[in-house]
Amino acid sequence: MDYLQSKVKVYRQKISFLPDQSRVITKLFGLDKVRIYKVFDRVLNLSDKQRKQIFKQVIANFEGRHKNVKRIFKDNFDEITRHLDITIYNDLPLDKKLLIGAFFTLEYSIESAALFNPSIVPHPFQNPKELDKDEMKVIMSFRAVGEGHMSSVVFRSGILDDEGNIRMDTLSHQVEMAKIIHSTEYNKEDFAMKLKDMAQYDCVKDIFDELLDSFTFDEMEESIRLFSEKRTPTKKQEQAIDTLHWIVRSNYEIEFSDDSDISERAIFPRSTTDVRAIEDARFVAFNNDEGSITYFAPYTAYNGFSILPQLIETKDFYRFRVCTMTGAGSQNKGMALFPEKINGKYAVISRNDNENMYIMFSENISYWDNPVLLREPKYYWEFIQIGNSGSPLKTDKGWLLLTHGVGPMRTYSIGAILLDLKDPAKVIAELPEPLLIPLEKERNGYVPNVVYSCGGIIHNGWVVLPYAASDTRSGIVKFKLQEIMDNMVKT
Repeated sequence: MDYLQSKVKVYRQKISFLPDQSRVITKLFGLDKVRIYKVFDRVLNLSDKQRKQIFKQVIANFEGRHKNVKRIFKDNFDEITRHLDITIYNDLPLDKKLLIGAFFTLEYSIESAALFNPSIVPHPFQNPKELDKDEMKVIMSFRAVGEGHMSSVVFRSGILDDEGNIRMDTLSHQVEMAKIIHSTEYNKEDFAMKLKDMAQYDCVKDIFDELLDSFTFDEMEESIRLFSEKRTPTKKQEQAIDTLHWIVRSNYEIEFSDDSDISERAIFPRSTTDVRAIEDARFVAFNNDEGSITYFAPYTAYNGFSILPQLIETKDFYRFRVCTMTGAGSQNKGMALFPEKINGKYAVISRNDNENMYIMFSENISYWDNPVLLREPKYYWEFIQIGNSGSPLKTDKGWLLLTHGVGPMRTYSIGAILLDLKDPAKVIAELPEPLLIPLEKERNGYVPNVVYSCGGIIHNGWVVLPYAASDTRSGIVKFKLQEIMDNMVKT
């Protein structure tokens, strides 16, 4: 492309991350009740010999593609029968349950369409035995897109050497969805606050009046039942009840098996909700006051008609907590947390109006309000809109914030600004030209003319940045930190 680009040298690594159709997860294959009963009858009417032959064939075809495929079949059988009106199927022998479970299981290729919008963080477990001097183990996250534009989060791991080059660990082709652990109780105030943000609370206030400050899912369902029996809910009330269910099911914990490789873990939208996408998780290693590290990732949940800002939290990338972000400032996409508190408060970069970049401070990491304008589009390559490209990176000269700008022909470029260390609401320097623009070979894809990132890392004097090309595939570039600083102009 003919865009002017900054004088900062771009070091492109020869590694690329492409969609891999062989990476499949299993999902529940749900049908309506009438068809479920028909499938049960058809399977149970088979002879014992037929059932054994079919099951042997299924195991041979899928045992190598998934860990513990029999457990998957059993869990799906249990899930299907949980919603049926009769319990006689619970007494079936195990072999029949497993075969029936196989009929209610399907494979889904999570990366069949795209693998993009990556971020990178230090791995929580740094093993000195596998690292040379000045090397660092890292985890990369990606937005994976499959059939129906369903988006999930997948991971890769690798090692950065002393020159900021990465060598990736072996990629597993077996992928698993996490076990969902629903919270036993929910906070009424948090839920009411979110519904107020969405202008739907008044429609369901009577439901909340019958709930304790901490309530269970069953208690909420009982309150909804009583509410619906007293009146015929209006269309707005029905939508508010649907939103309430959505929020409840969007606050949960998930857990992966202890023997899983990081590349085998997929955080996937749950079939029990209408969420269709987990979009653009921006992972950051957050330094807690006592010195420990917690990994956070704001992301956007999408259910087909509205978005819900969410926050992922983990210590080890095995167990994750997911919660809803509330407050008037939690209304849009592209939130990126600072990696530590600023003057005793959490801080986040956001884009609250689809055009400008804002900063917010809060004592509660899940509640955001009072966005302060940080920067408007200034240069031609960002005239349409400006946003972040991940969490700010701390340097001795200030917070290095990589940005993205949208210019002519909806071309996305990556830039950089510098924020004051003690008062990051102040922009103290910037690059007038883009740091990274799409190469000619990167311009074609699902969304043409785009380079985009959800977060980089500073390592041994290098800024290492995984990035996506045209919302289809990903690569890695690096820059010398000092060279970025030298080319910035004061504002």
